[in-house]
This record gives sequence, C-alpha cells and structure tokens, in this order.
Amino acid sequence: LSSGINAEYGGAKLFKQRCDQCHTVEAGGKHKTGPNLNGLIGSKTGQKPGYAYTDANKSKGITWTKETLDIYLTNPKKYIPGTKMVFAGLKKKKDRDDLIAYLVKSTK
Repeated sequence: LSSGINAEYGGAKLFKQRCDQCHTVEAGGKHKTGPNLNGLIGSKTGQKPGYAYTDANKSKGITWTKETLDIYLTNPKKYIPGTKMVFAGLKKKKDRDDLIAYLVKSTK
C-alpha cells in the first residue's frame, strides 16, 4: 500500500472529490447520506450508532481493515450486495491505496 504524506494528500483530495458529500471522518461528525467514518479501521460493518444501515451491511460481518476496504472500494455493490452506497468504486489501485492511507489517519 502507498504510504506517507503524498498518499495521504492524494487520498484527502479523492475523499473531498468522491466521498465527503456523503461521509464525515472527524470524531463526533454527523451522519450524512452515509455514516460518519470515525473509528472505521477495526470496526465491523453496519455498527455505527444512529445510522440506518441496510440489512446487507449489518449482516456482512466483516471487520474494516486496509485489505477489506481495498476490496470494498474496488466495487462496493459486488462486495456487499444490497448496500445503499451508490458509489461505483475506484478502479485504480493507487487511488484506493491513497484513499485508504487518508482514511486510516483521518478516522482515528
């Protein structure tokens, strides 16, 4: 996976372009169309209090790691059929790596 300042910067830019209309990352951030992502790494799918997840997300039962995020962000609807996330995915591995580097840091 990409690491370092460049990856985080690229990931921050990608998050702003592709994700922040539906998600927040800061502690105590509000849910939008999608859930707040604070504490994402190490958490289970569909468990954030106060967000109305689909049954598909609740029952997927995986823990979010760099590896599971990479699979999910490639094609969300393939990895969690029935998810309401309308994002088509990031086909480029570098984009996923950069976004994941950003999420690991920004959601702590």
